Amino acid sequence: MSDLPGIADRQAGPTPARPAHRDGNVLRWVAAYTASAVGDMVFFLALSWAAVQNGSPAQAGVVTAVSAVPRALLMLGGGVVADRLGPRRVVIGSDAVRCAAVLAVAAVLFATDPGLWLLALLAVVFGTVDAVFMPAVGALPARITAKDQLARVQGMRGLAMRFAAVVGAPLGGLGVALGGAAAAFAFAGLLIAVSVPLLISVRMRDLPADDANAARETTAWRDLVGGLRYVRRHRVLGPLMVTIALGDLGFVGPLNVGLTLLADERGWGASGMGWVLAGFGVGAGAAALLLTVRGRVPHAGYVVAGALVPGAVAIGALAQAPALPVAVGTALLIGLLAGLSGALCGALLQTQSAPALLGRVTAVGGIVSLGIAPLSMPLSAAAIGVWGTGPVFAVSAVVCGLGGVVALCAPGVRRAELPK
Repeated sequence: MSDLPGIADRQAGPTPARPAHRDGNVLRWVAAYTASAVGDMVFFLALSWAAVQNGSPAQAGVVTAVSAVPRALLMLGGGVVADRLGPRRVVIGSDAVRCAAVLAVAAVLFATDPGLWLLALLAVVFGTVDAVFMPAVGALPARITAKDQLARVQGMRGLAMRFAAVVGAPLGGLGVALGGAAAAFAFAGLLIAVSVPLLISVRMRDLPADDANAARETTAWRDLVGGLRYVRRHRVLGPLMVTIALGDLGFVGPLNVGLTLLADERGWGASGMGWVLAGFGVGAGAAALLLTVRGRVPHAGYVVAGALVPGAVAIGALAQAPALPVAVGTALLIGLLAGLSGALCGALLQTQSAPALLGRVTAVGGIVSLGIAPLSMPLSAAAIGVWGTGPVFAVSAVVCGLGGVVALCAPGVRRAELPK
């Protein structure tokens, strides 16, 4: 089943057997993904700045958080859309809509000051489009490269995310400094626009005939129910989703709101917190680079568990760090272990799923990471206010470590291997 008519589809076929990091087809997709990810970072900074300038801190918080609601509610349906229409078509359409919406708001902001309602509307549009964009992005790699290269592509995607995190915020700040929120929005729209021609040039592999026919012959509702049933019954994917959920629940709170409170408690200040976050980013980037270079990690299931358990211990140890340099080193270790386990979980989702269901599988994983895990942030903040950072980080470490225990106890995950 083709995604878009035209020259790219007539050229579709098996990608030459070469490493993904040397495959021009994959590199075009990575470049498109990177441009879109950097544009997202600039967008969110511009949205936060504009919201703060136009309302109270509480109102600004609502505006920046409102996009999460349609994303969480609609993502399962977005996975069905990605599988039925094809991931490239959905990604291209999503980026085009996001680009048009951001540029339109930039034009309005240049002309007038519409207030918070326009920013809130833009956030809702972004969240709605993300609900279909994110599952489609997860389904694309299996359609552009061989199965034995999917782990390497996961590493390349991780490097792109690290690059976007490092570069996006300064670029957004530069845009705000030069022309306010309107200029930053315009810059974000242009970056997202860069991804569209690159995506159009990406060649797609055809689905196996059985998968393609199955995707055509069912209704959207049956696709949704079938996708959930597929994940639940799969000997690897089902327990792997539990592993991901526990790992994220134990990780997201301490490394977001918990770290802020820890830095304030220890007197490290904003700069100290920045150094700790930088240590985490370096560790996560190193894990992504390792997977990109190696392409395959033997005994992937064991490595997931083997990284989660000591990573959980490191999360608990972070709250006990006697000085800032120790905290930075601990954060680097957390980033390395969490980055490795997260990348391998993503690679296993890619390689264990049937290509025709990857959008729905990715959507379930997205709900776990973006719908359940963020709940730990307000809970962590409230618990730290009552018991302090040490006990809360320790509990978070136990929850994260349980993810590794699940991976060890589930035979399907424990014995899972990446393709050779």
